[in-house]
Amino acid sequence: MKRKILIIDDEVDFCMIMKGYFQRLNYEVLLAYTLREGLALFQEQRPEILFLDNNLPDGNGWDCINEIVENSPQVMAYLVSAHRNISPLKDPRDNVIVWEKPISMEMLKKIF
Repeated sequence: MKRKILIIDDEVDFCMIMKGYFQRLNYEVLLAYTLREGLALFQEQRPEILFLDNNLPDGNGWDCINEIVENSPQVMAYLVSAHRNISPLKDPRDNVIVWEKPISMEMLKKIF
């Protein structure tokens, strides 16, 4: 069974590059371009890995991270943004990482 990755980001090019990379590594890749769509997919599909952008057309993705990790503590969450921000996570956890865009392929290769 393939591991699932959900990418919630409104930048289509970013999503397609990430999708291609992870599909080559045999992951099942789910994409959402709005926060609402992404949260619904997260609840429905329960991915093991989440890439969550902050500035989405319908809200700030990072505002949802506390609820996400409280309800799904097994998820590995990567908070991504083109703007350097501090994570809104109440209690820092090992399963939440903040990455500033652009994300390099070297960065991905170190982890995946």
